[in-house]
Amino acid sequence: MTTRPTSPALQDDEPSADDGAPLVLFDLDGTLVDPAGSITGGIAAALAAHGINVPDQPTLEGMVGPPLAASLLSLPGVTTEMLPGLVAHYRAGYLAHGMAASKVYPGLRQLLADLRKAGVALAVATSKPQPLAERLLEVQGLAGAVDVVAGSDPDETVPHAGKAPILAAALRDVARASDRDPSGGPSRPRAAMVGDRIFDVEGAQVHGIPCVGVRWGSAPAGELEQAGADVVVDDSQGLRDALEHLLDVPLGDSAAEDPAEGSASPWRLIDSRP
Repeated sequence: MTTRPTSPALQDDEPSADDGAPLVLFDLDGTLVDPAGSITGGIAAALAAHGINVPDQPTLEGMVGPPLAASLLSLPGVTTEMLPGLVAHYRAGYLAHGMAASKVYPGLRQLLADLRKAGVALAVATSKPQPLAERLLEVQGLAGAVDVVAGSDPDETVPHAGKAPILAAALRDVARASDRDPSGGPSRPRAAMVGDRIFDVEGAQVHGIPCVGVRWGSAPAGELEQAGADVVVDDSQGLRDALEHLLDVPLGDSAAEDPAEGSASPWRLIDSRP
């Protein structure tokens, strides 16, 4: 298969993906869980309530994935002073309605179970504030399906340094949960990041982890390929096949949870090197 070259070495005290059992790190919104319009609708409602022009739908969809504060501040008319009120309005609606309206993407619940049966460590690495990420997993019945949850600072007005530090935290917590030295070890596992946006790809590259891009999220057409995703897939069976190949772990075919999951498109490799 074609993969991009390993990223430059991390600092000596940074955790790496070079230790322990096979590992998959999943993004949350747009990868494991379909927000079903709760994020874009909530942002639009918060903006309208504060007298800010609501952008078009493609712009709103582009705000799913990046840190909320950065997305809001990129809009005309939004100031730093407005940020706490906008975030509070959005979060109130999301907690009241958005979490319950969200849904796990078809086939992903079974894939998590099969990965765990195969001895693969599972982590969620998301730009969503960690307490909200943990709560969303609880609401969706996935809290017990993963070993580690790593998210951003609960205070969304705090500047966000991107996905790489969140991945670092997830790697560190997985190492600690498996009683390994988080600073490194002698064995090299098979690891992969799964995400739907450029931020997931870039974070994985920092840590030398191949990234599987999923097309069912909010990325504009071509974003994942241009960012350098190692693999891009169209559905849960494609993701299953890609992870089976990357991790060298037999997972078998998915047991479809509904008729829509029965049709699978083959996954395809992207040569993202210059």
